[in-house]
Amino acid sequence: MKAVELRRLRLSAQGIGFPRQSAGAVVRRLGAMQAQDYLGALLAIGLRVSGATEAFIEQAVRDREIVRTWPMRGTLHFVAPEDVRWMLALLSPRIVAGAATRHRQLELDDAVFRRSRTLLEKALQGGKELTRDAAYGLLEDAGISCNGQRGYHILWKLSQDAVLCGGPREGKQPTFVLLDEWVPESRTLEPDEALAEIARRYFTSHGPATLADFVWWTGLKVTDAKRGLGLVSPELEKTVADGETYWMSRSLAADAPRKQGVHLLPGFDEFLLGYKDRSAMLAAEHAGRIVPGNNGMFLPMLVVDGEVKGTWKRTLRKKSVAVDFEAFGELPGRVATDARKAAERYAEFLGLTLELS
Repeated sequence: MKAVELRRLRLSAQGIGFPRQSAGAVVRRLGAMQAQDYLGALLAIGLRVSGATEAFIEQAVRDREIVRTWPMRGTLHFVAPEDVRWMLALLSPRIVAGAATRHRQLELDDAVFRRSRTLLEKALQGGKELTRDAAYGLLEDAGISCNGQRGYHILWKLSQDAVLCGGPREGKQPTFVLLDEWVPESRTLEPDEALAEIARRYFTSHGPATLADFVWWTGLKVTDAKRGLGLVSPELEKTVADGETYWMSRSLAADAPRKQGVHLLPGFDEFLLGYKDRSAMLAAEHAGRIVPGNNGMFLPMLVVDGEVKGTWKRTLRKKSVAVDFEAFGELPGRVATDARKAAERYAEFLGLTLELS
């Protein structure tokens, strides 16, 4: 399996260029989609939904078709509502344990978390929503300081504990709601069932991928990740290339990979972020241009046939959006034409006209 084949198979597995019918179907298939950049996450889902607009994807949030919370790696993701609780039960304990030192530094203990929970549950009961700033204000008024990231970690911990989750935006601000009211019902899985399910979701939606990729994506211990993969390996296709073992869905392996065209992906898209080893999609010499200073912030990507070939940025006007490209090298005329078409699709996604530089 050559790098170009790997890239093309991953694009196909992730549904980029092969859209589905709803936001819920996309998120459910991928298992979880990075969502710390809210607008970027809307685009990431929209790229995988036929004819989607930003408003359409955001309506899926309001309709509770997808839910924003912290299921893995301590980072915000969108997940399907029926998956929220079993994912939190499987993945949160290790993340919370890893945050214990930071919580001690911030003087956050069980008593502070319990009191914060009581205050927020009372304020949110009955289907109410609070912006992050409003939640901080509520806690501050009760004598619970939110300075120095304390407020963030309180909301984070209560979300890990399945008390809170993200609600719809209020203006440009994210809101929090009570998970038990927002998603009254969801699946409960036994530990082995949960390990098998998350392995199945990952390798069928991100494959070809390695065990190390799966460990990175979930944050599981290697022993647990191996067990999950072992439980579903009979359902998957296995291939070995350059000494690495890759797993993918059998239906994907049966398809001959073909050229995938040009795509404008948001910075935190699963296509790059969903793997520990990203070298097949992003050349090492260009990695610093996607993650400047290795600071954890991923820039939007110009992707050509599955390979990251540059960055792009937008500038919003009242009725239009300007899209500027910065390629890593000279692009052939065909690629430049396809990039313009991709920018036009992005403008349509926003419901705006395009200004292209």
